[in-house]
Amino acid sequence: MMTIAFLVAPEGVEQIELTEPWKAVKQAGGTALLVSTEQGQVQGFNHLDKGDQFAVDATVESTSSAEFDGLVLPGGVANPDHLRTVPGAVRFVRDFFESGKPVAAICHAPWTLIEADVVRGRTLTSWPSLQTDLRNAGATWVDQEVVVCTAGQSTLVTSRKPDDLKAFCQAAIDTFRSA
Repeated sequence: MMTIAFLVAPEGVEQIELTEPWKAVKQAGGTALLVSTEQGQVQGFNHLDKGDQFAVDATVESTSSAEFDGLVLPGGVANPDHLRTVPGAVRFVRDFFESGKPVAAICHAPWTLIEADVVRGRTLTSWPSLQTDLRNAGATWVDQEVVVCTAGQSTLVTSRKPDDLKAFCQAAIDTFRSA
């Protein structure tokens, strides 16, 4: 059975980019755990409007990539912008890549990947406004619904936006299962 970490900031995660992959992991028989930079609850958002709150299972300081089979990085503008400023969160993400474990990131989430310096030589997609940031960090950016990149020691699954969630969830689950 797979155990997948979902890393989010205390607020600003795009709720559907958290809940849909979470459901996909559960439906595939896996365990999903919510990891954040602080204990307590995280605040989801539906674009700019507050959504639901979700209970944190672990903090980046109280767990490690060794406890998981893969990582999901949901988007939302504020979520990855906060995560990339927290050294423990950046280290948590980098550790998945260094240990060869699969990572799935959607929308604005690749900002955290850039900060972790794990996109160089990779092909990926994201929300279109990140394409220059990704190219400047050494990645090849493409405008596709989902991209599965196996160019590094860990597989990276990326998608652009909530409309891509069906393809993103399927590619992430397939990748987690085959890891």
